[in-house]
Amino acid sequence: MKRKRVVVLGATGSIGESALKVARDIPDRMEIVGIAANTNAAKLAEQANAVRPEAVCIVDESKLGELRTALKYEPRLLAGETGLIEIARLASAEMVLVAIVGTAGLRPALAAIDAGKDLAVASKEILVMAGEAVTTAAQKQGVHILPVDSEHNAIFQCLDGRASDVRRIVLTASGGPFRNTPLEQFGSITREQALKHPTWNMGPKITIDSATLFNKGLEMIEAHWLFGVEMQRVEVVIHPQSIVHSMVEFADGSVLAQLSHSDMCFPIQYAVTWPERVANSLPPLDFGKVAKLEFFTPRYDDFPALNLARRAGDTGGTLPAVLNAANEVAVSAFLDGRSSFPQIWKTVREVMDRHRAIAHADLDAILAADQWARDEAHRVLAA
Repeated sequence: MKRKRVVVLGATGSIGESALKVARDIPDRMEIVGIAANTNAAKLAEQANAVRPEAVCIVDESKLGELRTALKYEPRLLAGETGLIEIARLASAEMVLVAIVGTAGLRPALAAIDAGKDLAVASKEILVMAGEAVTTAAQKQGVHILPVDSEHNAIFQCLDGRASDVRRIVLTASGGPFRNTPLEQFGSITREQALKHPTWNMGPKITIDSATLFNKGLEMIEAHWLFGVEMQRVEVVIHPQSIVHSMVEFADGSVLAQLSHSDMCFPIQYAVTWPERVANSLPPLDFGKVAKLEFFTPRYDDFPALNLARRAGDTGGTLPAVLNAANEVAVSAFLDGRSSFPQIWKTVREVMDRHRAIAHADLDAILAADQWARDEAHRVLAA
């Protein structure tokens, strides 16, 4: 059995921490050879001292001194955006796990593919913004894109190479904290209420995205690119228990689902060990304690994010990048107390309506559309 040598981008976040936990759990199958973080030098140094990877990168160059002082050994030290790209191309690595929130993971992801590394994707933005560019590059280089999102990893497991027989992909959503909240109360939703996710413990941006269902909308676009399935065959169902992580319906009407406890270590491990399955210390599913599994149709009119994402995915080109960027700005405004909860959707819709999409966009056009959408979202919010 061979150990997979992995670089983790976004090591100090929740996905990164889970990845390091998986490496500790299956040391004979996974080795961390590089870790990178944005600004948290103290935590990055603590991780590095424990794992001893050959390379460590801090994107915030002003924190390099703090990182160097806190390290108890002498790894290869990298910094800045160039350092992030360099560690993504690390010669000894076979796989790069991208767990960076936002657009910052796009260039290192493409750099990893260009260097012949398999890509484990935990950052939705990579495939939402540049799905065509990323999947085309991966095909050209003959490398795999392996999903780490629990929903897409579930689909990946259910498909098992049978994408041509698929009738539809069904993404499950917890529904967030407001799945039963009447529409007339949305205007008074507070930051604190929106940050109380019923199932997952995540960062503030993705937690708000789960509350608005933009998270699920982005996942629809991601599934479209990962599995080569048209947007109209990607659906969402509300499943509050978060035990069924997603489902695939095949041409004969059979439905396969992947079930497990809500723990990101499951999909991370499968991405690393695929196509094999490896024993671990994670808890098995006790069906006697599951009690019940519920499924509901989303409230599309009350949560417009799903239809906005479907529109962006159908149109393609630069429009998904515009949706993603406008949403980031709108979420930030809500978290800062500068806008209401419903204003998140309204801002994204307004920015999308103002955009003229460019088809088959290259990276420069995608990044230009991303910046335009951010500027436009600020204008909409200021109006």
